[in-house]
Amino acid sequence: MKLDRKKHWETVYETKNPDQVSWTQEIPKTSLEFIRSFKLNKKAKIIDIGGGDSKLVDYLLKEGYNNITVLDISEKAIAKAKKDWEKRRVK
Repeated sequence: MKLDRKKHWETVYETKNPDQVSWTQEIPKTSLEFIRSFKLNKKAKIIDIGGGDSKLVDYLLKEGYNNITVLDISEKAIAKAKKDWEKRRVK
């Protein structure tokens, strides 16, 4: 049986809250430390692949990064977080 990955992730984000999935972190410490290690300019282009409605974008914005893109297979995941992102210029 072939898995429809898009449908799978749409269902996950439609039926579960962030605290109901194993990959959600309140503070994305490892990702933040990795990004900080490069000592990037705050205008550097950063893409969060598979970012869904994660909190990484929020922390990056708080640290002053302002050229952030989030990519996810699930439109529902993006829709959950997009309301806040639009006013902060996240793509």
